[in-house]
Order: sequence, then C-alpha cells, then structure tokens
Amino acid sequence: MKDSEPPLTPKLLLQAYQVGIFPMSEGRNDPDVFWVDPKMRGIFPLNGFRISRSLAKTMRKGHFTVTADAAFHDVMRGCADRDETWINETIFALYGALFQQGHAHSIEVWENNRLVGGVYGVTIRAAFFGESMFSKSTSASKVALAYLVDRLRAGGFQLFDTQFLTQHLASLGAVEIPRVTFQKMLANALSADADFGTQGPIPTAQDVIQRNAQMS
Repeated sequence: MKDSEPPLTPKLLLQAYQVGIFPMSEGRNDPDVFWVDPKMRGIFPLNGFRISRSLAKTMRKGHFTVTADAAFHDVMRGCADRDETWINETIFALYGALFQQGHAHSIEVWENNRLVGGVYGVTIRAAFFGESMFSKSTSASKVALAYLVDRLRAGGFQLFDTQFLTQHLASLGAVEIPRVTFQKMLANALSADADFGTQGPIPTAQDVIQRNAQMS
C-alpha cells in the first residue's frame, strides 16, 4: 500500500471485498500491497464441485482428520510456505485480525496429528472469498475443498469466489466468469444471510460424499 493511500485495515479490507476487489503483494518480503480486480473471475458453483471416485476412495480410508477454524494461522503459514507467495506480513496480520473478528475461516486436514493441508478465506453475508490452500500430502487440499464446499452449502452460502481459475480448480468444477457477471452474483450473495458455523460438528467423510453426489 502506497503512502498516499489510506492504511489497510480489517474494516477497509471487508469493504473492498464487498465491491469485488482483493489485496495481494509481490512477495513475502515486499511491504506493499496492491488491489486486484480481475476481468475474468474464478468461482466454484456450489452445486458443481466434483468428488471423483479416487478422491472419495481417499476420504473413505479415514487416514485424514478434518477440522474447522482449529488452526487458522497455521493454515496461512502453510499457504505461504512456497518459493513464491503473495502473503506478506501485512496480509498475514490483517487476515489474522479478520479471523479474530469472525470474518475469516479455515478448514484443516490432519494426518497422524500433523497439519498436511488446508484452505482459508473470508466470509461476508452469503459470500465466501477463497484466499489460498495448501497440501503436503496427496489429495489433502482436495479433501479440504470437499469439506469446505459441504460446509458452505449447509450454511446457506450462495457464492464461492476463487479469485482466479487454475487447471487444478477447473478439474474440480470451478469455472471462469466475466467481471460483470461476478458483480451480479456478489450483489445477490451480499443481500442474503449465511453462517459458516451453522453446520456444527464436522461430518463424516461418507456424509460429505453422499451429499456431494446429491448436489452435483
């Protein structure tokens, strides 16, 4: 963020999301943050996420344990633990503050009591803005997404923003839409209510798989 611009605060960050923009940095050691408003936006249609046969098989094996909001800061660290990252100290602090305020959430995937995958993002009304995910074990990030989508559906969310579309996300059902279409979907989601925590206890893998099959 340049000196001539207002300081980036959690409140300003939430306002930015509500008009469709989000912050990034050039790298972990770059103190500046810039706003991004893509012409084409990645989203996950909440009825379009696909749990493949291989992913369902992995989930049924039971060697992963899934939690929600149990290790938010560790998930952010996992997402930033790569050669190139846009998560600098400013962003880390801001999203940590949003988590403390109840506006940011995470899904964690554990294997033998070790955090091996996760995803985090921001919630405003019925919109979930996905920020980043990571995986240190095969399919861990896919498992995190499966549980996240299930939780968003249960909580009444209408929009799952992925910001950009990657081949990995596209293989799971994400699509790319024009900015103007995203803005309309965002407006609808911001006029509705949803609750990330309404689901209660983490469901079993079989429940997630069955509900996904019914929705897809």
